[in-house]
Amino acid sequence: MSNKTSKSSRVGLLIGLSMGHGIKHFGQGAITVIGPLLKTTTNMSDVAYGGIFSALNVSSGLSNIPAGILADMYRKKIAWLLAIAMFCISLGFLILGSSKAYWLILVSVTLIGFGTSFWHAPAFGTLAARFPDKKGFAISMHLTGAQIGNTLGPPVIGGIISGISLGSLIKFSGFSWENVTIGLVVPMMATGILVLLFLRSAGSEATSNWSFNEYVDRTKSLLKDKVVLGLISLGGMRASIHSSFQLFLAVYLKEELGYSALIIGWHIALITAAGIISTPIMGILSDKFDRKIVIQISMILMAIYLFLFIQFDQGIGLIILVGLLGMFFFSVMPIITAATMDRVPAGSEGSGTALNFIGMSLVGFMSPIIAGYIYSEYNFDGISIYAGSIAIAGILLCSILPLKKVN
Repeated sequence: MSNKTSKSSRVGLLIGLSMGHGIKHFGQGAITVIGPLLKTTTNMSDVAYGGIFSALNVSSGLSNIPAGILADMYRKKIAWLLAIAMFCISLGFLILGSSKAYWLILVSVTLIGFGTSFWHAPAFGTLAARFPDKKGFAISMHLTGAQIGNTLGPPVIGGIISGISLGSLIKFSGFSWENVTIGLVVPMMATGILVLLFLRSAGSEATSNWSFNEYVDRTKSLLKDKVVLGLISLGGMRASIHSSFQLFLAVYLKEELGYSALIIGWHIALITAAGIISTPIMGILSDKFDRKIVIQISMILMAIYLFLFIQFDQGIGLIILVGLLGMFFFSVMPIITAATMDRVPAGSEGSGTALNFIGMSLVGFMSPIIAGYIYSEYNFDGISIYAGSIAIAGILLCSILPLKKVN
């Protein structure tokens, strides 16, 4: 294969995986808007509502175990693993839009959570292997696809639910959130099929597969690496901030400020919109200079912005802060992942990615429930203090981690 063809293949794979990631996150972003409507329809308590997203986090974490194993043991079957992820999400949305029973809602978000994380190990691992000298850039571009999906999902879904009226030209009354949820099955299923048709080259860079025993030995060695464990914890802190803040920002906008699904969607979209530009820039900077500095600055600014929400909790101040927070909310995640990949032996990229996301879920799975209690007692100010305090802990942890490339 010529260098030109090889480069074209790499770029095509990066674009394809990023687009698929974007569609997956379009569905994830939709849940943020659908969630408060589900809560109101079922008369769910704040703690029970947080419990739904804790179940989603737990299933997300657990799915990384088989995802990491399969991604390293079956490197030539990456496209099938990605398709399975999308099919799980499809089934979850079908159940979520069809039932009001709490246990079925838990089943649905468990499937969605399983599918959303099952994507990561094969996709991130493949990109880290295919772009060994530009991990930060490749993973950041993949996350940029996610941020585009997260940005488009809330306002589009909010508009479809709330309806849109532009004078006498356009009058659309909207659909029920249940029908919209079931409708999300279509793009998720279609993405799974397209992955099978067009991304079959994923994993082709592998020269061999790990046996299960080799996988176990490699994983044990990674778990003995204190820096890897520190990065896993740091990623978990970032995930805790994200899940608690975004979840109850949507509830606050609906229950306290009385915003419609469309307006809620636009606010949630702001969290990721700015990151579409900042994420690849931060990835390039982390490749060229130092990952630790990029992570530290991001966490410091996140902490500052989160505490400022205590003062600016509505109007233009709220909008500006949400946008500023969005520059770093997701953007720091691929840098943490790339730092972990720097310490992972070649061929174990799937395992390294899986461990990173398992850590996010293990550290952050209780965060929505804790945030639900805090919100019920201290309202949105409590959420700002809670999330900001976690960011400070992340800053302290990052400052003592000796981050450097070892491959």
